[in-house]
Amino acid sequence: MGAMNVDSSPFSPGQPVPVEFFVGRSAEIEQLRALIRRSAGGRFSIGYVSGERGIGKSSLAAFVRHLVERDNDAVGCHVMLGGVRSLPGMLRQTLDRVLKESIGRPWHQQVVDFFGDRARRVGVFGVTLELRLEGDDLERMERDFIVTIRRLVERLDAHGKSLFLILDDINGLAGSDRFANWLKSTVDEIAVSRPGTSLCILVVGLEERRQELIAVQPSLARVFDLIHIAPWTDAEVADFYRRAFREGGARLPENGLRTLTLYTGGLPVLAHEIGHAVWRVAAGSEIDAQAVTGGIILAAEVIGGKLLEPRIFNAIRSARYRAMLRRIADRPSRLRFTRAEVLKGLPSADKGSLDNFLRRMRKLGALEVDPEAQGGYRFPNRLHALYFYMESRAHGVDGRAGRQPVAGPRAGSRFTPGERRSKGSGRR
Repeated sequence: MGAMNVDSSPFSPGQPVPVEFFVGRSAEIEQLRALIRRSAGGRFSIGYVSGERGIGKSSLAAFVRHLVERDNDAVGCHVMLGGVRSLPGMLRQTLDRVLKESIGRPWHQQVVDFFGDRARRVGVFGVTLELRLEGDDLERMERDFIVTIRRLVERLDAHGKSLFLILDDINGLAGSDRFANWLKSTVDEIAVSRPGTSLCILVVGLEERRQELIAVQPSLARVFDLIHIAPWTDAEVADFYRRAFREGGARLPENGLRTLTLYTGGLPVLAHEIGHAVWRVAAGSEIDAQAVTGGIILAAEVIGGKLLEPRIFNAIRSARYRAMLRRIADRPSRLRFTRAEVLKGLPSADKGSLDNFLRRMRKLGALEVDPEAQGGYRFPNRLHALYFYMESRAHGVDGRAGRQPVAGPRAGSRFTPGERRSKGSGRR
């Protein structure tokens, strides 16, 4: 049997999740659609999608946008704000995205007319639009954002549309008192205004970012409809892999399915990276144990390079640090540990380096102090914990790649209480 065609891989690492592989999010999807239906009736709504890194927050928002544009007469606009650190920058990027995403839509010309001479055509063939806003424009936009959006929504309403505005990746804005206060005043102004505004704003970010907003502007605690995205259960991970490999015309035996489920740890971002790596390694449509093992080793390298800070990725290249890593990340469910636990299992030659390792990992943000345990540490998120587990299994203590992944706990085992949903728990 020949090697698999990489171009036919059913996995999409780093890309929006195909509709047919969107599993286990029905309750959250319905919660979001209810917000958008409310806004379509002229009642402003605002939601916050939270969840840890790699959980699929952006994919969920994009998927819901697809649904409501198709079924709920909404105009969606997904604004990626990574790297944006100021309110003027956020406003500029948002309005520029509204303009660009109208291209090819029936209301495009009305949006262009709305922005007037601030919308200009650029590019070799003059087909790309760019919004030109000067300092005075941005100051007025900050003051009159609601008036601006309401006028824009009125133009969309002529086509029977409401506006679904997704503000994604607010890491650089969450600690800004200017952004937090602007958001609160925007919500208040819409709440007391008449007539209603057919607008739904969806903020997407880590729960820590929401807490930062609340710390700056406590009134925001009661503003958002909260949609929390939990990790997939083991059954949902297995369902994802079955669907994906079946879609690609490949067969994954149950023992391979259990191994992939173990290493995925409930994170969709890892499921796509691991699945794609296995697909690349596989020699044919029957996915054997060698392909699973090789795929996990390959995925560990890819995930480290793509999803970790480069400094963290480089810091764990040494054989000595890997030896410590194996003691810390000895199972995928381990999110916390103590210094004494690690020290007990280390070879004598490595014990003197442990404190240096812990200090460096803390400085890089790969570990943080656990206030609940004396001498305790914890991973800041599940993605780091799972990557370190994969990395420590995929390489020997001496740093050589190619070793078989070491067996972890029984495939299908659960995260400890408070770290992973129990099998029978429902979704919010």
